[in-house]
Amino acid sequence: MLGTVYKSTGSWYAVKAKDGTFYNCRIKGKFRIKGIKSTNPVAVGDEVEFDLDKESDETIGVIYAIRDRKNYIIRRSVNLAKRTHIIAANIDIAFLLVTIVNPETFTTFIDRFLVTAEAYHIKAVLLFNKLDQYTEGQLLEAKYLAAMYRDIGYECIGISAKTGKNIDKVIDQMKDKTSMFSGHSGVGKSTLINAIDPTLDLKTAQTSEQHQQGQHTTTFAQMFDLPFGGRIIDTPGIRGFGIVDIEKEEVTDYFPEFFELKQDCKFNNCLHVEEPGCAVKDALEKDKVAWSRYKSYLQLIEGDDEGYRIDPYKTD
Repeated sequence: MLGTVYKSTGSWYAVKAKDGTFYNCRIKGKFRIKGIKSTNPVAVGDEVEFDLDKESDETIGVIYAIRDRKNYIIRRSVNLAKRTHIIAANIDIAFLLVTIVNPETFTTFIDRFLVTAEAYHIKAVLLFNKLDQYTEGQLLEAKYLAAMYRDIGYECIGISAKTGKNIDKVIDQMKDKTSMFSGHSGVGKSTLINAIDPTLDLKTAQTSEQHQQGQHTTTFAQMFDLPFGGRIIDTPGIRGFGIVDIEKEEVTDYFPEFFELKQDCKFNNCLHVEEPGCAVKDALEKDKVAWSRYKSYLQLIEGDDEGYRIDPYKTD
């Protein structure tokens, strides 16, 4: 039988067969010994082949194969340095929810997400949420960041999941596509999904006032069918985003504004650090590229995953 994984809890998977029937499935042990270092060898969005377990009294499926993935979003597991975590697979568009406060989304986190999307050929859109809650200064900061990323070529939409501001623009992007929402805990992913389709009624929680961090309301990835066509994958809140399987010589290719300039560098293998005649560093000095982006780039080529939750502008 062929189906799509709609929910992953670590050891069990909800798989929707082609006839629309859902089956509770597990995986054969071989997936864990095939050299797959992922903490979750089967991910939400995967197309899988499965059989029904005839020895079970219940209707339980056993997944025995994964179809080739079109793409996937992957990150290094925060507590398991040598293992990775596939957030979702076969995605048409990845939305990253960004908030200026409650919680604060740092540019390093945004850039790592965008690099991963570029590397795996997934369209990324930044959603600047909670516009209804910001002070004038915070609104200006949101507009500054949105303008910076728009100049690079990324689509940015200012929204309020609570008031419904610009939700229609998000829905227009999602029609007949498989979309993924990601971001820190507390940025409003579940609230936004409820605004898009109130019948889902996902659990939401307030941001912790003491630590200004979101409380985890989504504990595992799950996909939902949408009434206007398409599907949405809700993901657990992510504190850090470790980059996986990208060589430092390749990192430039996933910063579009740097990639555009590298042909003008004196050396073909320029890493834009100490080399003379570097077009990227020249553009940096002339404020034609953003310093925050360059600092994110340096952190990546230096392999600094200790600081991937730290904003380059923070001094404490």
